[in-house]
Amino acid sequence: MTLSRRSLLATLAAAPFATLLSRSVLAAYPDRPIRLIVPFAAGGNADLVGRLLSETMAPTLGQSMVVENRAGAGGSVGAAVVATSAPDGYTLLIGSNGPLTVNPFMQAKLAYDPLKDFVAVGLANLAPHVLAVNPAVPANNVAELVALSKQQAVTIASSGTGSAGRMTLVRFMTMTGATLTHVPYKGGSTPVPDTLSGVVNGIMTEMSTALPHHKGGKLRILAVASAQRPALAPEVPTMIEAGLKDFLAASYVGLLAPAKTAPDVVAMLEQALAKALAAKLVQERFLSTGAELVPEPLQSSAGFGEYIRKEFAATREAANAAGLKPE
Repeated sequence: MTLSRRSLLATLAAAPFATLLSRSVLAAYPDRPIRLIVPFAAGGNADLVGRLLSETMAPTLGQSMVVENRAGAGGSVGAAVVATSAPDGYTLLIGSNGPLTVNPFMQAKLAYDPLKDFVAVGLANLAPHVLAVNPAVPANNVAELVALSKQQAVTIASSGTGSAGRMTLVRFMTMTGATLTHVPYKGGSTPVPDTLSGVVNGIMTEMSTALPHHKGGKLRILAVASAQRPALAPEVPTMIEAGLKDFLAASYVGLLAPAKTAPDVVAMLEQALAKALAAKLVQERFLSTGAELVPEPLQSSAGFGEYIRKEFAATREAANAAGLKPE
């Protein structure tokens, strides 16, 4: 009995110490630089968002945030790096449509599960998709383009077979009955020159990509897949105004951590992200590209997590409609 009692007392004495130790470790986070893995090459939208967040979140966290580009397989290589990293809050993912909600339906051997291997921190950026055509195309609105596609061949480019733009194009064709020929390119900027020169008739892309050319008269944006007309191009109608009920689509960029990251760490990152997104500098930078400011509920871990699940379901539906199979 004496030994048993001593063991019990020792256990009870150690329990508060263990609790305090755990709390002290969490209280110390972060005590070294944090890696932000961007799963694409430098210069794209995800990279720009990642670098802006690294600059504006670091002061709140008290540690530097180092952007590391790990491109490959449409974002899957970088995403896998984070999915298999220690869940300690020091390796984070700048996640977007490709690695989170498109690649699962395009790549047969994905090295991670986007719904199970990450915990969302918050959504940072929304770049609405637009359908734009070369000015030589005799269509000034969505209805005219749909009618034209039934009379002659109309080619529409995207940044890839499994790109977010491709999935939006599939949804557009399903809802309108348009007969459009998809022309996949490799990368977000590569189809633009061919659209400007008329090699392809149009493009489904982000507002930020098409806007400068629309303003310069080299592209004509027929509609934007957002809830409201863009402030920088109020003459452009929404897809909803064009008759496509509840048609919303955007390239999104958000922050994620490996699954099983401590809730306290996720909460700290969530707060730092929200503070960064509230900064005037960040908002002006995003708005200047034609992006939309993310609603506060989606800046949270719960909100972004639910957003990903909905995007995952919508992409599955689009992939099934297009007959796309993982390869």
